[in-house]
Amino acid sequence: MNVLIIEDEDKLAQYLVSGLEREGFTVQRTASGFEGLQLAVEGAFDAIVLDRMLPGLDGLSLLKALRSSRRTPVLMLTALGAVDDRVEGLRAGADDYLAKPFSFSELVARLETIARRRDGGDDGAQADTGRLSLFDLAMDLEAKKVFRAGGVVELTAKEFRLLALLLARQGKVLSRGEIAERVWDMNFDGDTNVVEVAIRRLRIKIDVPFERKLLHTVRGMGYVLEDRGA
Repeated sequence: MNVLIIEDEDKLAQYLVSGLEREGFTVQRTASGFEGLQLAVEGAFDAIVLDRMLPGLDGLSLLKALRSSRRTPVLMLTALGAVDDRVEGLRAGADDYLAKPFSFSELVARLETIARRRDGGDDGAQADTGRLSLFDLAMDLEAKKVFRAGGVVELTAKEFRLLALLLARQGKVLSRGEIAERVWDMNFDGDTNVVEVAIRRLRIKIDVPFERKLLHTVRGMGYVLEDRGA
C-alpha cells in the first residue's frame, strides 16, 4: 500500500514512517500543507494520513481542496479529539478520524479499512485533477500554472502560494496575520506591509484586467477570494 503522511511533528512523523515501512507500506512524508496538497493531487496514493494542524495550509482546508478533484481515502490524525472536531473533519471529507494519542496497530487497521472501501480505479488519472477554481480563475497545482478567462497569468512563487491559500479558503475572510503565517511562515508585524504589497500585486494580475473582480478587501478584517457576481 502506498501511503502519504502529511504531518509536521517530526518525531511522530518518523515514528509513523518507520512503523508503516516495517509493515510493508511504501511511505512518502511531508510537513507542509501546501506541499501535501500538491503531492496528494499529483500522486497515486492508496491512503493519506493527514494532520489537522499544519503550517501553510491547515488540514481541513487541504482536505476540502483535495475533495474537489480526488477521492483518495484520508485518515485524519489529530490532537483535537472532541466530538465536534471529529464531525467537522468527517464533514470536510475525511474517511476516518483518529485522535492522538493512538495505538499504532489501530492506525494500521484503519488505513487498511479505508483503503478497501475505495470504489475502484484511481481518479487521479483524469486530466483535470489537481485544480482549484473560482468562476473563470483556475489553478493547476501539478503544472503550477494559473489561468483567468482562458489566458495564462504569470505569478511569482509567493504569489502562487498566496493564491493557492485564497482559492483553498475561498469565501472565507483571511486576516493579514493568518496570511503572513501561512504564506511567509512569519508572525505578523503590524509595521510591515508585506501582505498588502503581495495582495496588491496579485490583484493587478488576476483582477485589474477583468470586469468581474474576485479578490476583495474586507475593511478591518482582511481579504477574501469570492465571486460576488457582475
